[in-house]
Amino acid sequence: MSKAVELKKQAVGEIADKFKASVSTIVVDYRGLNVAEVTELRKQLREAGVEFKVYKNSLTRRAAEVAEINGLNDALTGPNAVAFSTEDVVAPAKILNDFAKKHEALEIKAGVIEGNVATVEEVKALAELPSREGLLSMLLSVLQAPMRNFALVTKAVAEQKEEQGA
Repeated sequence: MSKAVELKKQAVGEIADKFKASVSTIVVDYRGLNVAEVTELRKQLREAGVEFKVYKNSLTRRAAEVAEINGLNDALTGPNAVAFSTEDVVAPAKILNDFAKKHEALEIKAGVIEGNVATVEEVKALAELPSREGLLSMLLSVLQAPMRNFALVTKAVAEQKEEQGA
C-alpha cells in the first residue's frame, strides 16, 4: 500500500512542478472526442511546445494546493485534460479555443495564467489575442511610424523647395 501512496506523492509533485513552471495552463473536458480528434489536438499542441496530459482530478487538486493555486477545484470534475505551456502564454488558449470551435465536444473549463486562475471567458479573450510574433510586428510598426512619417514630410518639403527653386 505504501508503494501506491509513494507513486501518488511523486505524481502530485510532478504536476505541481508543471503548474509552477508553466506560464499558461488550460483545463479542458475532452469527453465526446474520438481518438482521431484527440490525436489531432495533441499534434497541434505538441507543435506549439505545449504539453497535454490527462491526470486524475484528485492528484491535480492536491498539486494545485502544493503550487498555491486556489480556485481551480471547481473545474476539476469529470474527465479532464490539462495543457501546460512553459514558453507562450497565448498558444494553448488559442489552439484549444480554435479546436473547440470546430469540435463542440471539447469544452474549456478554466485556466491558470502566470499563476492566477482564469475563467473560461478570460481564456477565450486570451485566445483572441494575436500571437507573440503578431504582437511584435505591431509594436515594430508603431515604433517605425514616427520615423516613416518624418521621412515622408522631409521628402515632401524637399520636393516643394525644388519646385519653388525651378
